[in-house]
Amino acid sequence: MRFKVEKDKLMWAIQTVQNVITSKSALPILSNVLMESQANSLRLVATDLDIGITCVIPVDTQEPGSITIPAKRFSDIIKEFPVDVVNISTKKNNQITIDSDLCQFKIMGLAKEEFPKLPEFKDKKAIKIEQGVLKQALSLTSFAVSFDETRYVLNGILFKINRGTLVLVSTDGKRLAIAERKLSLESDVDLNMIVPIKTIQELSRNLKEEGELSLVISSNQVLFDLGGVGIVSRLIEGEFPDYKQVIPPASENKMKVGRSQFLLAIKRAALLATQDYQAVKLEVFKNKLVISKSTPDVGEFHEELAVDYQGRELVIGFNPVYLMDVVKILNDETVSLELIDAEKPGVIRMSGYVYIVLPMRLN
Repeated sequence: MRFKVEKDKLMWAIQTVQNVITSKSALPILSNVLMESQANSLRLVATDLDIGITCVIPVDTQEPGSITIPAKRFSDIIKEFPVDVVNISTKKNNQITIDSDLCQFKIMGLAKEEFPKLPEFKDKKAIKIEQGVLKQALSLTSFAVSFDETRYVLNGILFKINRGTLVLVSTDGKRLAIAERKLSLESDVDLNMIVPIKTIQELSRNLKEEGELSLVISSNQVLFDLGGVGIVSRLIEGEFPDYKQVIPPASENKMKVGRSQFLLAIKRAALLATQDYQAVKLEVFKNKLVISKSTPDVGEFHEELAVDYQGRELVIGFNPVYLMDVVKILNDETVSLELIDAEKPGVIRMSGYVYIVLPMRLN
């Protein structure tokens, strides 16, 4: 194998794939990146056996071939390489030479045959989705995924596609986020799958505002093909809870408040929260909201905000993180929070989006 490549393009490709590599793997080969050079292109592949990422960049290939190279060391070398164009070649003993006229590295790789093969998705029907649409829907749902491994089915996002509508759902048992988007590209494929959070994080990192992606599914694997970048992942097996049962009917008891003022006030209240005293108190009056926090042996906080509210007065407690997570990603200048009583969940409801958060008992 021998090729010439621009340093910046190679660095971008390495950074794209190496996020999935874990240093704790029992298999040394999983610490490596697979390089496959073909006619004028280089394909980099990394995997942890649950998720795999591929990236293709243009190169000047003199001799095609393939080898695996330690990812961290490779990344460090290319990052510090002193020139803009890098020559890379291999010898039969798996030695890799990285050089220019002025500088040369020789490091040992491992043969391609030891590297796990990613699943193939030939003859499978693809669903086209606009990247910007999926990126926004993921940002509205990914923060509510559970990391409790005893509830494995909640460690990802539910993807549902039916009659040209995409629905993403996530929950950790204390909050629920649902984003619904109409797909502009018609599809007759129905879909129901749970994608792990690590895959979601890699997908969000690589999605762009423009362009489209192809989603291809097999029995327990999914491929997100973004063009130059491909993400292959195992799916979470199991039955996602029936989220529709917990969506309360729309309430007229709405408090409308400026998004940035509300977010900053909750942030200030959260400064006094502790593990044992998490809840922030919201006292809602006609056209006034009082946010307060009292923590024994720590201190007290109190702030008033002007709001648009005509319902009955109530006092309710929330985990401040569960409010901040959603408020900081909303685009509207005004947040509309539906409140019924101290025991019922609060609901933020917008066009194509519902967020439900359970209240907390006030200490």
